[in-house]
Amino acid sequence: MILLAHKSLTVKQVVRNLDVHEHVAYTLLKEAGVPTPPFGVAKTPDEVAKLAKNLGTKDLVLKAQVLAGGRGKGHFKGSDVGGVVMCDTPEQARELAKSMIGKVLVTKQTGPDGKICNSVMVTTRMFPREEYYMAVMLEQAFDGPVIIVSKHGGVNIEEIAAENPDAIGYIPVDVKKGLTSEQAKDVADKLGLTGSAKEIASIVACNLYELFMEKDALLLEINPFAQDVCGESTHRLAVTDYALDCKCKFDDSAEYRQKELFALKDLTQMDPKEVEADKYNLNYIALDGNIGCMVNGAGLAMATMDIIKLYGGVPANFLDVGGTATVETVTEGFKILSSDPKVEAIFVNIFGGIMRCDIIAQGIIDASKQLKLNIPVIVRLQGTNVNKAKQMILDAKLKVFSVDEFAKAAETSVKLALMMNLAKSLDLDIAYTAKSPVT
Repeated sequence: MILLAHKSLTVKQVVRNLDVHEHVAYTLLKEAGVPTPPFGVAKTPDEVAKLAKNLGTKDLVLKAQVLAGGRGKGHFKGSDVGGVVMCDTPEQARELAKSMIGKVLVTKQTGPDGKICNSVMVTTRMFPREEYYMAVMLEQAFDGPVIIVSKHGGVNIEEIAAENPDAIGYIPVDVKKGLTSEQAKDVADKLGLTGSAKEIASIVACNLYELFMEKDALLLEINPFAQDVCGESTHRLAVTDYALDCKCKFDDSAEYRQKELFALKDLTQMDPKEVEADKYNLNYIALDGNIGCMVNGAGLAMATMDIIKLYGGVPANFLDVGGTATVETVTEGFKILSSDPKVEAIFVNIFGGIMRCDIIAQGIIDASKQLKLNIPVIVRLQGTNVNKAKQMILDAKLKVFSVDEFAKAAETSVKLALMMNLAKSLDLDIAYTAKSPVT
């Protein structure tokens, strides 16, 4: 499922696609014929030292394998070691790895909680003479894939695009024809390359595009693609072209075609609630507010979040049960929503077409009995078997507010969440019933 983030929402992660670690990206590039520095990945300090020795160089770099940007400027909790560090010897590499593997890395993107680092990539340090930008991505404006290039690599490409739009080159690709040799040469021309460097860049562009199509990618971004000047290591040429960093995103809907690739998904880097939802084929997205949302369908999810914002509330998350959920999956979904400590009210907004309202109702009933919820639940059900569903909830005598009108249901959710938040701040216990007035 792909959702567009609304500008009024603070969204941690809305577009859900497969991200892979840097060492996986390097492996994919290398197999596709895109040159990368020598590298390896290790899960223990001793393995790090062994890899460092095998590289045969004093120009060593250790990179924490954490799915977050800003690793080089981040730090591991309890130390001053960053997510990207340089060293000279295998012994130094081993000692640094002790402060990285199994520790939590905090960056601007992870927030204060950080993310666990379970492995470290050991690679050879490069000395770029020139740095370029090259990427392949799907872009609606071009009705398909486009090659994006710039002479200004190694920096934030968004800033370059904003400050100097002419510094970015675009080469749209017809998926029926593929990337032609003329277009590949155009890539090199836009980078200002000549001679052997132009030939190498053209080949890299072709290989990168082929990898993009083969793996159902949404983005393959090399930043920087660099001309490297030799360091102390004698086994490298004086000037060589390398992909020094690569960001990859792959289409979740292609998982059935890319089973080997998706098997590399690192669940330790994901929200545990998102992992749990995935077990039941549910789509869970974490947000920043205090109102949990259970919906069916991406459009209704966005509408629900928008109307909550309209009435002054902020969604804490949403869980899309889709159209094929069972009582068990709805029950589990309810457990996932309520497990978020920020949630102070739950808004269930279901339009029953393929998804029957009575299945949702039974899931709510089962979850309420199992969890003994002490937060208000607001339910708006419309569509298939809605009357049966309402009667089921009524007969169960739950502390559930049943509201038919969309706007009124959202307003009620916001008011009840506010009431619960106030009670929490005053350290009060609130007793309420589904018939309590909301004022």
